[in-house]
Amino acid sequence: MFYKIDYANQNKGEVMIVYLDNSATTRQYDKVSDEMLKIMKENYGNPSSLHSIGLNAEKLIRGARKILANSLGAKEEEVYFTSGGTESDNTVLQGIADARKRSGKKIITSKVEHPAVLEACKRLVEQGFEVEYIGVDKNCNLNIEELKSKISSDTILISIMAVNNENGTIEPLRDIVQIKNDFNKNNGTDILFHTDAVQSFGKMNMNIPGIDLISTSGHKIHGPKGVGGLYIRNHITMPAFIVGGGQEKHMRSGTENVPAIVRFGVAIDMAINDIQNRAEKMTNTRNYLLNGLKTELSDLKINSIETSSTNGKERFCAPSILNVSFLGTRGEVILHTLEQDNIFVSTGSACASNKKGQSHVLKAMGLTNEEIEGAIRFSFNEFNTIEEMDYVLEKVKIAVTKFRRLGSFR
Repeated sequence: MFYKIDYANQNKGEVMIVYLDNSATTRQYDKVSDEMLKIMKENYGNPSSLHSIGLNAEKLIRGARKILANSLGAKEEEVYFTSGGTESDNTVLQGIADARKRSGKKIITSKVEHPAVLEACKRLVEQGFEVEYIGVDKNCNLNIEELKSKISSDTILISIMAVNNENGTIEPLRDIVQIKNDFNKNNGTDILFHTDAVQSFGKMNMNIPGIDLISTSGHKIHGPKGVGGLYIRNHITMPAFIVGGGQEKHMRSGTENVPAIVRFGVAIDMAINDIQNRAEKMTNTRNYLLNGLKTELSDLKINSIETSSTNGKERFCAPSILNVSFLGTRGEVILHTLEQDNIFVSTGSACASNKKGQSHVLKAMGLTNEEIEGAIRFSFNEFNTIEEMDYVLEKVKIAVTKFRRLGSFR
């Protein structure tokens, strides 16, 4: 099995370990881990060197680049390796703003984006750009009519995530592409569309014509941390975000992290080739946990769309995420209580969990303070099992019942 699991039997001192924080990070595939030491020992050359050891390293990078490009339906020259989703998002926001500021200074995004986009937008506002933040409904569905109304001739970029990292809502990428294309055609503009695909890449089809820029990350798909990918459609030009030696065709300077890049390619290949099977497994465990929680506990608010799908054509939730508010509790207290039973969940985005304040995503969805305080995010991988979900249900029921009885929510 993927995880070494000791099945629950506390009388014998055995404990089940259940990892349900896969939206924060995933455990590497064993094949990915096995490749690391081999590459570091045998292919340690600098890819920019002209001798055979360097050329071998460069060849490995080319192989990973081909895998990344194929997974997005792109050409090899259209994809670049970065340190992860945050760098990719920052590169796009700052790069397009710098390149197109003479054409306009408006950028459109949503109120529920990842901090990698929202913080970059704050910086652009300080530089004199205008940012419009589109709202969402109670299910985190983007307000398409508001998006239409905000587009104008001075808009240079639309940036909307593919799957929300806190509640899993799949946003209507194809609709946004159509809106962008129609506006460009009717007004002679060249508005670009970027999507942060960190939570969708490797879990649903991201080969969607009309998306101009796509951010991806390795550690969300059982690949290594510290590596990601960025798709930039041909003929889009922008200044480099990191300058120096001119690596990645001068788009991202710095000696390439060969072991991470190659392992990222391995993870992509494994994820994409088994994408439907993986999605079905996650859907089954997610739905089992969802139905069990609704049966075993009262006073719940399900913050994710209950129906999961990966077709991207309707307003569904990704199979990898389930967000639930346990009213009358504090999510952080429930998290640490479950941790004592070796169940690992989160209260929201890992990138913002160490900051004070409420979830900006749940707030934008209209949740009350009590509903936000009691929210827990369960996020799945294809190796989670029904047996694990039974264990989670048992421990969640105990934790929630206990703290409701004690009146922990004050």
